[in-house]
Amino acid sequence: MSSLLKPFSVFEGPCDSCSVRRACRSSTSHQQPPSQRLAAAAGLGFLPAHQLPYAARRNLAAAAVGGRKITHPGKAILAGGIAGGIEICITFPTEYVKTQLQLDERANPPRYRGIGDCVKLTVQDHGLRGLYRGLSSLLYGSIPKSAVRFGTFEILSNPMRDATGRLDNTRSLLCGLGAGIAEAIMVVCPMETLKVKLIHDQCSLRPRYRGFFHGVSEIIREQGVRGTYQGLTATVLKQGTNQAIRFYVMNALRNWYKGDDPGRDMHPIVTAMFGATAGAASVFGNTPLDVVKTRMQGLEAHRYKNTVDCAFQILKHEGPQAFYKGTVPRLGRVCLDVAIVFVIYEEVVKLLNNVWKTQ
Repeated sequence: MSSLLKPFSVFEGPCDSCSVRRACRSSTSHQQPPSQRLAAAAGLGFLPAHQLPYAARRNLAAAAVGGRKITHPGKAILAGGIAGGIEICITFPTEYVKTQLQLDERANPPRYRGIGDCVKLTVQDHGLRGLYRGLSSLLYGSIPKSAVRFGTFEILSNPMRDATGRLDNTRSLLCGLGAGIAEAIMVVCPMETLKVKLIHDQCSLRPRYRGFFHGVSEIIREQGVRGTYQGLTATVLKQGTNQAIRFYVMNALRNWYKGDDPGRDMHPIVTAMFGATAGAASVFGNTPLDVVKTRMQGLEAHRYKNTVDCAFQILKHEGPQAFYKGTVPRLGRVCLDVAIVFVIYEEVVKLLNNVWKTQ
């Protein structure tokens, strides 16, 4: 803080902006301490530093050291992991229903007539716990997935932000794409493969897997580690476009909401609404990729030569509408998912900012 009290040139640090430079060039401003000159430039008048509101003093201090409002990658990783774990515990039943409907191919007599029928038959056969079959594999994956996603996004976006910490929409699209690809390769593909296999196994008359760890051991024993990376290409395409769309829409809405005031706080309800909108956009944008990914990770993935062949077979035998199977339950799950994750992430970051001081 002592550095704030040292005189500095009008062409250094915060005075490099046009508005501050004009204020500092005035004859009266050169006679004022740095904190008062900054306050004048910010439209706060020539007030003594101790009379400035706390928020104003904090913002001026950040400006004085030339800092931008960015999130430390370590905070992003921790906050993302916490948000991912809480979110999946809330929304997993919708993911279960979506996966079941996508696996219910038209080539065979359909087992389910719709969302309600899928829920009804699952509860009848396995109880309420049946809607949470495969949760453990997704839970183990959701925490590191969100951690990698937000950590990678902050690592990529921080150098691209302007002096106020604002990120333009095009760069947010690219950073989201990078975050999606990273999480697909590091976490999503193996965990999604295990989840789909466990859910698909439940449809069998004699389920083979007794639980998550038994299923993992059996899959690796029979197919090797490669068996957990089925559908990698489809997963990379899906997750990359997913996060590109979500971060683009979320950032665009955030920039629109804040306007010319990058420091304006967003209420959690506003964050949730923007997150739900971003989630809906990603559903309509890449559900076909999600369907192909699910088929490539199922127990009958051996029927397809590769991702392109899988898409061709779906189109040939089931028609183009098959690419949007499970859209409704996925829409509900993803909108809730993205809204919850962004709200929890933002609130956890705020909490970490109070207890974890970083520049």
